[in-house]
Amino acid sequence: MQRHLITSAIPYINGIKHLGNLVGSQLPADLYARYQRARGNEVLFLCATDEHGTPAELAAAKAGKPVAEYCAEMHAVQAEIAEGFGLSFDHFGRSSSPQNHALTQHFAGRLADAGLIREVVEKQVYSNADGRFLPDRYIEGTCPNCGYDKARGDQCENCTKQLDPTDLIDPRSAVSGSTDLEVRDTKHLYLRQSALKDDLDAWIDSKSDWPILTTSIAKKWLHDGDGLQDRGITRDLDWGIPVRRGDADWPGMEGKVFYVWFDAPIEYIACADEWAQAQGGADWQRWWRTDKGAKDVRYTQFMGKDNVPFHTLSFPATILGSGEPWKMVDHLKSFNYLNYEGGQFSTSQGRGVFMDQALALLPADYWRWWLLSNCPETSDTEFTWELFQQGVNKDLADVLGNFVSRVTKFCRSKFGETVPEGCAFGPQENALIETLNSRMDQYCQLMDKMEVRKSAQELRAIWVAGNEYLQTAAPWATIKEDEAKAAMQIRLGLNLIALYAVLSAPFIPTASARMQDAMNVPDMDWPTDAGEALAKLSPGHAFSVPDNLFGKISDDDRSDWQERFSGIRT
Repeated sequence: MQRHLITSAIPYINGIKHLGNLVGSQLPADLYARYQRARGNEVLFLCATDEHGTPAELAAAKAGKPVAEYCAEMHAVQAEIAEGFGLSFDHFGRSSSPQNHALTQHFAGRLADAGLIREVVEKQVYSNADGRFLPDRYIEGTCPNCGYDKARGDQCENCTKQLDPTDLIDPRSAVSGSTDLEVRDTKHLYLRQSALKDDLDAWIDSKSDWPILTTSIAKKWLHDGDGLQDRGITRDLDWGIPVRRGDADWPGMEGKVFYVWFDAPIEYIACADEWAQAQGGADWQRWWRTDKGAKDVRYTQFMGKDNVPFHTLSFPATILGSGEPWKMVDHLKSFNYLNYEGGQFSTSQGRGVFMDQALALLPADYWRWWLLSNCPETSDTEFTWELFQQGVNKDLADVLGNFVSRVTKFCRSKFGETVPEGCAFGPQENALIETLNSRMDQYCQLMDKMEVRKSAQELRAIWVAGNEYLQTAAPWATIKEDEAKAAMQIRLGLNLIALYAVLSAPFIPTASARMQDAMNVPDMDWPTDAGEALAKLSPGHAFSVPDNLFGKISDDDRSDWQERFSGIRT
């Protein structure tokens, strides 16, 4: 038995995430976690909400709620939606947890002791009306590039140009709207990432099996331009983890908090501590400390490409710089973007289909299958309603759902709701077993390598093999001449349903459970030999005929959804 630590990039707290967020981290991480559990391995699958930083404060202010209350409510909402999509987290934590406060302050103290933190005096906009420094996103004004009058101090959402607050025309506070702003000096802490450049470079070079997307982004940040830069780790905000040096005060840093990018990745570790306490005191350090048993753990991270720099450079710099024996990531699976109908999904602009909306339209398995079988691994991919309709109807309804329906209903009508006996397998059945063994082996190899789209293609090919056998064997014709042979063909078909249930569970867990319930085999082990698997349901074994696993998406539904989701979410 292997031990797998799996983390998904933690979603930001400011609202419900869209399907692009889902397929870029949480969903493929869940696929891998489910697969490893099914293979009998020990898995700790962790995720959390990222609750600090300017967007949390702004979202809370917009909702008219204290930020702590807003974050608590949105954590509950995101947890409920994650459950709706079948995301099998062992724990869904919060970066605002006491555990993350303590661990973030601990890391800061260790880095300071190692001489890897320096103080920097920089200029920042101060609002006299609000009585506070304003981070970039707290400042709005007119973009000097395109004239958009609601550009933020870090970027114009209209033309996407990167900005500094001082670039804005007629800047104003996003908190109060006041234009009584001035530039003042303020002191902040910077992590000396540049001092760890060679260590990070060597560590990345040791990861020969990482996706090209991951290593190319990391290397670009390391070597392009002026190379890896030191990065600020504090902010002048009210909401966040107070700046402390371990358990001690940090002179000159009173009233400041750690920058969200610094504390958020540390939550991966703190989340394990949260999980342990929720479990009544489980040993979380055996997953995270190499001196406590984590040497034999394989740690895999899943994330979108925009998160790669923080996870290949900044977070590893924190761990390496601490000088402590923390487990570092073994494999970082990164994804490109899923685009929406010729444009981009956007949380801030409300563009696209969001997770709660998706679940209101169709059960989770419809979305899980299409998103995973079309996930943006090697390049950006496109969600369109036509492609979604085609994928659901052809793969789920026509191939898998139709097979289950035809086999179970035919058996009920001719032999009753027990597995018929019939004769022994013949050449056609043995050829199918050989095909299935080959494809099952390939499927497992692809799943082990986290090649998501190819894994989905191989699983679909396994479904197709059963359909092709059923069409060729044609038990509805065989029974007219040889009832025993037809019974054998249907016995094989029922066993194929049970086999499909287990193999398909990582992708479509709800439909898989329905197939296992219908076949009356709730606890099947992962199959390693198709011949043995197709003898699992012996003659006389009772089963039931399930309702249709998947309904087809009609043209009217597709057109309605295209129109309904063509604008901006309010």
